[in-house]
Amino acid sequence: MTDFTLNAQVRSDLGKGASRRLRHSLNIPAVVYGGDKEAQSLTIVAKEIAKLFENEAAFSHVIELNVDGAKQNVVVKAMQRHPAKGFIMHADFVRVVAGQKLTAVVPVHFINEEAPVKKGGEISHVESQIEVSCEAKDLPEFIEVDLGNAEIGTIIHLSDLKAPKGVEFVALAHGDDKAVANVHAPRVAPEAEEGAAE
Repeated sequence: MTDFTLNAQVRSDLGKGASRRLRHSLNIPAVVYGGDKEAQSLTIVAKEIAKLFENEAAFSHVIELNVDGAKQNVVVKAMQRHPAKGFIMHADFVRVVAGQKLTAVVPVHFINEEAPVKKGGEISHVESQIEVSCEAKDLPEFIEVDLGNAEIGTIIHLSDLKAPKGVEFVALAHGDDKAVANVHAPRVAPEAEEGAAE
């Protein structure tokens, strides 16, 4: 049993036109795959999934997905939002299988941001989420990034972060040491630069 549950129905009407019709009826298309079962196309009530993911923890916890009465444990793999309005347009879920690793996206929490700011720096958050690989039991709620010792010019990469036990950063495992955040000097407005030159 998990703290997060979501109801869905099997969807047989597929394609872009069908997806548009779904959204007009206040539902969204979704898919669940993984394990030893075939992928299923689903319909989920937009209001229900929006309410579930108002809680950030739902992104990094096992969700009990109830598909036409059949329950299965899943995690969210990907989510597509409307670029301007931000509402959920599509969701991908992957089934949780005991003893098998899964990939999931977990949020990044930045702490001690005031330290580099006091030194005159500005912080840019490059990544707000990190894709991880682990067993469901090891899935972290978030990845913490400590900026307490960051100086102006500091770039924090995935390799600078300590992954929780049993957790691997997917990008890093593929040789991509992504930047997560950087601290830079305040940008000077063009007008200010011109004034200084005069």
